[in-house]
Amino acid sequence: MKYIPRTLHIVRSGVVHLILGGACCFTAFPFLWMAVSSLKTKEEVMAVDTFLPSDSQYQNYSEILFHSPIPRYLANSLLVAVSVVIIQVICCALFTYAVTFMKAKGKNLLFRLVLFTYMVPTAVTYIPCYMILSRLGLLDSYGGLILSNGVSVFGIFLLHQAFAGVPSETMEAARMDGAGHFMILTRIIVPMTRPSFVTFILLSFINTYNSYMWPSLITDSPELSLVSQGLRRFLYEGGAYGTQWSLVMAAGTVTVVPLLILFAGTWRLIVQGITDFGCKG
Repeated sequence: MKYIPRTLHIVRSGVVHLILGGACCFTAFPFLWMAVSSLKTKEEVMAVDTFLPSDSQYQNYSEILFHSPIPRYLANSLLVAVSVVIIQVICCALFTYAVTFMKAKGKNLLFRLVLFTYMVPTAVTYIPCYMILSRLGLLDSYGGLILSNGVSVFGIFLLHQAFAGVPSETMEAARMDGAGHFMILTRIIVPMTRPSFVTFILLSFINTYNSYMWPSLITDSPELSLVSQGLRRFLYEGGAYGTQWSLVMAAGTVTVVPLLILFAGTWRLIVQGITDFGCKG
């Protein structure tokens, strides 16, 4: 009888792993099919009776990397994503520090108002934001793409939860030693809440890299297209490319690979940051 709990544990663990494995396979299959199809000919992609290519067409990738606009779209996305992340980190850290540690009337009300905007559907803000950028002359420009995403309400909320966990004794000791606000933020707060900063940076980068709707509304020039817009242009406005499905699959694979590499190298940090955030919240 004493082996029954262990048997139940093994069965339960096996069921859980089976379910998770099935879910992983179901989730990863579209990307796997895209990657395999990128090595096929056009006819093999359209055929439904074969999964693997008869002869791998590696020239599809050379065509995408050296004879298509996809590298330009990738460079645009990387430039905009990195710029947005830098601005968001600075703005969110300064604002969060102010409403968390500085003594000011109405700071809690201000923080609640900012969080309230997180409840507003993003589509509702498109028209007023478009009009503001139009009056500032920032439509169809890198400046409009970057500045319109300069603040993240989610980032403020995430950093606020992390900042709230910093011991008050540490803050008082730093003030007694003569440290100013900027030194406290950069020398104490940021190192102590590094997992939350890393999580914020990674999620912000991925969100900006994958953005499609808002960039499509404020940019028209093909040379400014981000990778999501670029794939659409590549599919529907690329002449013969619209029917060359193997090249389309290769383009999709190339655009996804940077995110896969980023996630593979940082997933532990993302999980740590979200776990710390959940415990402190």
